Amino acid sequence: MLGTVIGGSNNIFSVECQDNITRQCTIKGKKLKSEGRFYNPLAPGDSVNVEPDEKDDEAGQIVSLEPRKNAFVRWNVKGRAPQLLAANIDYIFCVTTPDEPPFRPRFVDRMIVQAEAAGIEPVIICNKCDLPLDIDIDFRLAEWERIGYTVLRVSARTGEGMSQLASMLEGKRSVFAGQSGVGKSSIVNVLDSSVVLKTGSLSEKYGRGTHTTTRGMLYHLRLNESLMEGRFGATADIIDTPGVRRFVIDGIDADDVILYFREIAPIVGTCTFGMSCTHTHEAGCRVLEAVHAGVISEERFESWQRIKEEILTGSWED
Repeated sequence: MLGTVIGGSNNIFSVECQDNITRQCTIKGKKLKSEGRFYNPLAPGDSVNVEPDEKDDEAGQIVSLEPRKNAFVRWNVKGRAPQLLAANIDYIFCVTTPDEPPFRPRFVDRMIVQAEAAGIEPVIICNKCDLPLDIDIDFRLAEWERIGYTVLRVSARTGEGMSQLASMLEGKRSVFAGQSGVGKSSIVNVLDSSVVLKTGSLSEKYGRGTHTTTRGMLYHLRLNESLMEGRFGATADIIDTPGVRRFVIDGIDADDVILYFREIAPIVGTCTFGMSCTHTHEAGCRVLEAVHAGVISEERFESWQRIKEEILTGSWED
């Protein structure tokens, strides 16, 4: 029977089956066809075929994987392989903060690039917006909005912006991703008070979050009616992922990164030297002209250059 992967570890996966039983399942034959390249063979949101155990109603074996609509992936440095974070989703919510942990716009840009490459719409959440927001952070948030991304300024502590977030989530399957300590679990707890996820404090030594979510999990939320103008019964599926200190891009060539910067991509190929232009010094470079004219911000242009260089050298900032 068909089932949806809720989560898993050590090659045992919780699968919500179509008979409304959640089974603990192993993979039949220990390996799924075509999934050998990944650090983990399955992700929350995957649709699989399950063979129930004849002796134990809450156990089974996964015999095959249904084709994915999409998948959100990152390169797992420690495991030296791509890591599946979520599958078959509508939105990727890139969660950041103005501080505690510090604001890192290129971290967000990397997630945006990975989302664009997967054909999944990214949305930026700035949590803890009750904290002071300096002018540079406000500029970067406004710049993402200017080029067409939805930016939500929310506070899990005060409730600011949470109604707008709940409205976007309703009826969708979304993934929350970001650094450790940005408050992904806290946001989920506000969206549905019946789902109590463990939250952690920041490391005093480094000002970075501790890993309170240790594995990705799919949650069926019943959105709080207070966030839905008193309307009962609104639901959303959320995949809460472990926080990461470095988001390393997977499966994208250095020369193709520019195609996932949506304000730059339409100009690529229109330079005097066409697709041979490096967009660094050439006369007649339309990209450089757009930067000088302010159509492309210097910050995003630099972000593209840095991400491209990181892919070429394999050296990623912490």
